[in-house]
This record gives sequence, structure tokens and C-alpha cells, in this order.
Amino acid sequence: MVSFRLSNKTASPSIKLLVDDPIVVNPGEAITLVCVTTGGEPAPTLTWVRSIGALPEKTVLNGGTLTIPAITSDDAGTYSCIANNNVGNPAKKSTNIIVRALKKGRFWITPDPYHKDDNIQIGREVKISCQVEAVPSEELTFSWFKNGRPLRSSERMVITQTDPDVSPGTTNLDIIDLKFTDFGTYTCVASLKGGGISDISIDVNISSSTVPPNLTVPQEKSPLVTREGDIIELQCQVTGKPKPIILWSRADKEIAMPDGSMQMESYDGILRIVNVSREMTGTYRCQTSQYNGFNVKPREALVQLIVQYPPAVEPAFLEIRQGQGRSMTMSCRVLRAYPTRVLTYEWRLGNKLLRTGQFDAHDSTEYIVSSLSRDSYGIYNCNIINEAGAGRCSFLVTGKLSKVLAMSFPAKWCFLPERMRTKAF
Repeated sequence: MVSFRLSNKTASPSIKLLVDDPIVVNPGEAITLVCVTTGGEPAPTLTWVRSIGALPEKTVLNGGTLTIPAITSDDAGTYSCIANNNVGNPAKKSTNIIVRALKKGRFWITPDPYHKDDNIQIGREVKISCQVEAVPSEELTFSWFKNGRPLRSSERMVITQTDPDVSPGTTNLDIIDLKFTDFGTYTCVASLKGGGISDISIDVNISSSTVPPNLTVPQEKSPLVTREGDIIELQCQVTGKPKPIILWSRADKEIAMPDGSMQMESYDGILRIVNVSREMTGTYRCQTSQYNGFNVKPREALVQLIVQYPPAVEPAFLEIRQGQGRSMTMSCRVLRAYPTRVLTYEWRLGNKLLRTGQFDAHDSTEYIVSSLSRDSYGIYNCNIINEAGAGRCSFLVTGKLSKVLAMSFPAKWCFLPERMRTKAF
């Protein structure tokens, strides 16, 4: 229950923030947000919330003041101060915290677009593109160097920055009519005008040995056979200079990769999967990306992965009650297994091996006891086995009293343990 005195001074809350919007800071700095009330009767209470997720654990709150020490990129976002005094609607004021960052520096080389040849050749055009993710993007600046010396735009060396809406954070260097003297190392340097963040430098070598990529799969690497729960590495060998980033995806199904994404990147051509599951069986595609390589038609190859897993069987456990002298049939059925071509079975009573064999066209195996004796009772196990392991059906076989015998003994016999009743007979 909330109660307060109603008077002619009663009013809904109003507040203001004593901070800029947005607030742009460098990582590691401490940031303080101050929220003050400008009206409201009774006096409103102030709280801070974040638009996405909870406030950082390191946040220090003191009334309307919020302090984040040593801020990181993960702490960026919209923060709101909310005032409430249960009169009218709560008041809310927000500000956006932007943490400066430079990340994911990449490049790609585009051969002369007016020729179908993917190679770089003397006398033709070649374009080097450089891309960086920057926060905030409007502070991003680029500079170009050749062999450590600053480059300026000229008739043969044209430096441009692409439309931010088309390709954000990208700059291009067009070399017109490539000459032998143009061979060398070109460096793209990305900086933020605000400072406080280390620059990103990307080196691109242009020479006679700069060639487009080629992608192959080692013969012994496809198909790959592994067992469920193991660690497996799928491999594609990439050659060329420079070697591009390799993109991995499922080739046979429109489903996510093991990390939950539709594509996974690899810098060495290896896709490592931990704790392989049967759902990961299938064909995987590796292909060259334009990043850190040539902006040409992707080269691709396929790798087949086969995941073996033990048989799944039913029933996992079943109790059977049957009297002595009666017959009994137990059946163990295979639901799924891989591989299925070498399924074998073995029936055991305790440690005693009763029967073994291989499956034919059927998906189940039976064991029949024609006449139960005292030695026939116990736990029967049927193990269905393949290369990956075994599945097991278990049957607990116990005796039971016939109706005629049960009626001929005093009622107290019904309360004796079953093993004593069996022994008495």
C-alpha cells in the first residue's frame, strides 16, 4: 500500500540530466551521470536503468548519481534516469554513452575490373581497399603510405573514401596503369580524431608474387569419420599471396554452424569442432572470402563429416514377472545407430553369455526362455554394438505366484519378501 497527503502542491515529477548527449569517452575512463529533480510533490525517487541488459556490475549508485569506473565497450549504450512519486506518469530522461573503438581491420585487392583475368598485371589497374570498424564512425580518418612514405592522391594514385552508407569505414587506393616501380608495401592507417585510441595499420604487399588464392582439400581429410563427443578438425588448404580468410558453412543444410552462426571464419583453413554431435553429420563448404585477399570469384571446396554414434534401443529397462515353468520372450529393438552395417548383439544373464549374433534385415533381436526355472530369474542384458559403442536393453525377470497357490496359503505369506516366498515353494 502506498499513501501520501494530497494537497494543492501535489504534482507529478520532473527531472533533468546534467550531462551531454551523447557522451563520447575513451575506454578506461570513469564516467559520471547526474540526474536531479526539478519538480514533484511528494519528492520523487530516482533510479537508473539501461536500455539493453542490466547496469554494469561495477556501477556505483548514489541517489541520482551513477558512476561507471574504467568504462569498456561492453558498457556502451543508452542509460535512463527515471523519477517516480506515484503522481501521474514517471519522468524519464536518457543519454547515450559511446565508447571509442577501432576494430576488425581488413583489406582486399581488386584486379582490373575491365579484364576477366584475376591476376595483377603490369599496365593494368589494381585497387586496394581498407576497411575498419570505428566508433564513432564520424571520427574515423585514413592515411596511406608506400614503403613507409606518405602517399597523396595523384593522376595514377587515386585515394578515395567510399560512401559510408554503402561500405562504412572503407578507403580505396586505385593504382592506374601499374608499373614495376609501383611494387612495394602499401600501408593503410586508421585513426580516430578524438585520440586516446591506438591506430590500426594494415600492410598490403603488391608484387609479382601477389597471386589469387587456390583452395584444395587433402585427400585424407574427406570424408572424415569421428565419434560423437570427440574433437574434430576439418581442413581446407589455401595457397596464394596474400592468404585470405576462409569462410565455413553447411553445404547440405540451411542450418547454423556449431557456434550458432551461419558462417564461421578461419585464418588457417581449419574448422575445429569440440564435442561433435550426430546432428553435425553432413557436408561442409569452405570458401575464400574477399577479406585479406583478392576480391575475385570465391574459390570453394567441400568436406564430408561422418559422425558415428552408439545404437539407441528400446526398452531401456523392463520388469517381467513370470512363474516357473512358463515361457518368456524378451525383445530388444534398435531405434537408430550409425554405422548400421556392422550391428551385432549379445544376450547375457548376469555375467553369463547366452547368445551372440549379427543383425540381418530386422531391427530387433529376441531371446526366448521356453521354461523358466529358479536359475532363470535375474537381470538379462541385450547389448547392441557398433563401432561407436553399445546400447543396452535390460530386463528384470522375477517369479510370481499363481492364483491357485496364492489362495492355498495363509494371508501372512503375502507379506513375506518375494525371495522367501520363492524359496518356500
